[in-house]
Amino acid sequence: MIELRMTEEVRDALDGGRPVVALESTIISHGMPYPDNVAMAREVEEIIRSHDVTPATIAVLDGVPRIGLDDAGLELLGSGEAPGSEHRIRKVSIRDLPYVVARREHGATTVAATMRLAALAGIRVFTTGGLGGVHRGATSSFDESADLTELALTPVTVISAGVKSILDIGLTLERMETLGVPVLGYRTDDFPAFYTRTSGYAVPLRVDSAEEIAALMKAKDDLGIAGGVSVANPIPESDEIPHERIDAIIEQALADCERLGVTGKDTTPYLLGRIVEITGGDSLTANIALVKNNAHLGSEIARAFAAQI
Repeated sequence: MIELRMTEEVRDALDGGRPVVALESTIISHGMPYPDNVAMAREVEEIIRSHDVTPATIAVLDGVPRIGLDDAGLELLGSGEAPGSEHRIRKVSIRDLPYVVARREHGATTVAATMRLAALAGIRVFTTGGLGGVHRGATSSFDESADLTELALTPVTVISAGVKSILDIGLTLERMETLGVPVLGYRTDDFPAFYTRTSGYAVPLRVDSAEEIAALMKAKDDLGIAGGVSVANPIPESDEIPHERIDAIIEQALADCERLGVTGKDTTPYLLGRIVEITGGDSLTANIALVKNNAHLGSEIARAFAAQI
């Protein structure tokens, strides 16, 4: 039996039936530069605590799935340095979990892997930045994130600012419909596109409160419907990057990615890093803002869900 090692804070909250919000770790190790990534992770945890909710940042350290991290764990993931260890921080999706656990390596969990470990721990709400999805050109490359198939399997509600705008949003929404994943727009009729509040695609379902989302989660459980829920929460208006600016930047980053032959799991980290370079750091500022915004909403949903079970 695989051990899930929890911090005392997380274990006490779960044992007491108090709300807990899961957080991924790939955004720390592969999504932002050091030390901004560690500062962001600490701030997000404090935002969640300010709602009387317990944060649980999830990762694998020395082959052990961790549900909640201390400062040293956050620093290790953010800096990529593991004193006294030969292991680097591996980006870990579902297929990588057994490998990293068996080899006792360090791994930062993607949305998909975080969902799976959160569910094993009994955590039902998870906040992140952007959801993975169908990549542009997937009709020939078949490049599709495991985040989508995990949403079809695992009963965790994921709050994001929509799918990452480097992806094919239309195909991603179609795929989630096929997989039976409820896609909720929080106080919006237009599906958000990560850096911007709108994508031009309508959200399948609109909700206007955390209580509505919690009620949907319970109804889904009562109906015996498998899988999770995707909540799309637009970036705050004051922090968004206008379409006319970010679209051209994304196209440039995609062209650079193709020219350099970057593929597979390295694609998203490369593109996000390249966009930070081209925008002079503006995309990083927006990314941090939307992550914090999602932490506020996720905390409200976790409290509302805990209140009805």
